[in-house]
Amino acid sequence: MAEGRIAQGHPSTGHGVSQMLFDTHCHLDRYPDPLAIATEAEHQGIVVFGMTSLPSHFEMGIEHVRQFRKIRLTLGLHPLLAAKHRRELTRFRELASSTSYIGEVGLDFSSEGTSTRKEQCAVFDQLLDAIADRPRFLSIHSRRAEKEALSALRARGIRLAVLHWYTGSISLALEAVDDGHFFSVNPAMLRSSAGRRLIARLPRERVLTETDGPYVRINGKPAVPSDVPLVIGSLAKAWDVPTVDAERQVEANAQSILSDLASP
Repeated sequence: MAEGRIAQGHPSTGHGVSQMLFDTHCHLDRYPDPLAIATEAEHQGIVVFGMTSLPSHFEMGIEHVRQFRKIRLTLGLHPLLAAKHRRELTRFRELASSTSYIGEVGLDFSSEGTSTRKEQCAVFDQLLDAIADRPRFLSIHSRRAEKEALSALRARGIRLAVLHWYTGSISLALEAVDDGHFFSVNPAMLRSSAGRRLIARLPRERVLTETDGPYVRINGKPAVPSDVPLVIGSLAKAWDVPTVDAERQVEANAQSILSDLASP
C-alpha cells in the first residue's frame, strides 16, 4: 500500500470543495462483510485505518486491502489479547518493518484486563521497542491505563501517537498534547458529557475522527465509516465553525501525521 500523504479525495458534503474524511480507527475485519464496508468507504472518498487485533489478522487481511487506494490496514496486538497470544510478538516484530500503520495496541487496566496487567505491560514495551525506529501512525488503546501508556511512549521518545477513545483525565490529556500526541473522537464520546468536556479542552489541531465500528453503535446499528460526517458535524458545533471548516481542520491534522511517515 502507498504510504505517506494521501491524495485529495471526493467532495464530502456538497460544499463544492474537495475535502477528505478520515476514519482513523475502524475494525473492518469485524463486520460481516468487510469488503463491502471498504468498498463503500472507498467510493465515498473516506480514508479508513483498519485496525487489527493480532499480527495474524493483519497477515490475513493485507492482500485484500491492496486493491483500495484509501484503506490502510494497521498491524496490531490488542492488549486484551496480549497474554493469550504473546507468541505472536515475534511475528509483530517481523512485520513491523513492512508498514507505517500500527494499531490497535496499548494497555487496558479495566475490569476486563486487570488480571493480565503484568503481561500487557511486557508486551506493550516490546511492541513499542519494535516500532520506535521511525515515525508511524500509531493508534493507542489506554482504558484505565492512560498514565502508564504515556509513560511507555515517553520512555522511547515516541512523540506522535493517536489516543483512541481516550477516557482519562483532562489534565493528563493536556500532558499528552504537550508530548505531541493526537486524539481520535468517535460518536460514543460525543454522546457522553465527559467526552464533550474533553473535546472542548483539546486544541483543534490535535483532533481526529474515528468510528470504532462495529463496536460503537448509532441508533442501534454498528457505526460504519460513512458515519464520520456525524462526528464532523458535532465537532463543528463544539468549535462553533462551519462544517466545512471542521472538515478542513481534521484533514489537515491527519495529513500532518501522514506527511511524516517514511516510505517503505
